[in-house]
Amino acid sequence: MNWFECKISYDKIMENGMQKRISEPYLVDALSFTEAESRIIEEMQPYISGEFVVADIKRAKIAEIFFNEKGDRYYRFKVIYIILDEKSGTEKKTAVAMLVQACDVEDALNVFKSGMQGTQGDYEVAAITETALMDIFPFSADKGKNGNSGQSSEN
Repeated sequence: MNWFECKISYDKIMENGMQKRISEPYLVDALSFTEAESRIIEEMQPYISGEFVVADIKRAKIAEIFFNEKGDRYYRFKVIYIILDEKSGTEKKTAVAMLVQACDVEDALNVFKSGMQGTQGDYEVAAITETALMDIFPFSADKGKNGNSGQSSEN
């Protein structure tokens, strides 16, 4: 999958009635920057009244995403795979980023561990950080190009 982080900028009416310009990041699965822009506009139109702008799009190198319907946040895991080079007898370490949807760090670690069950290679978790991501929109074959994670973008 090709993941793109898209930042959406729009005017939001705050609880005190004031209007404030905010920027929120989302993750979409797309083949290109153009498709990522098209998908995020399509996904966000039902949730934002008024105009919004796609302020930024960048590639996100994510190896795996573990979804959890009960989770309301996304945590980035830096995972280091440890591979033994049989010829030289040395360990090779490769770092990858993974995302986990969870309620808190402890829940994220549990979701990650259950998702990694059955993994044959050795790995270690080097870091866990909460992201600012509001939602993730994977490609869904059963919904055509309009697939989403089934999550509401309203928090």
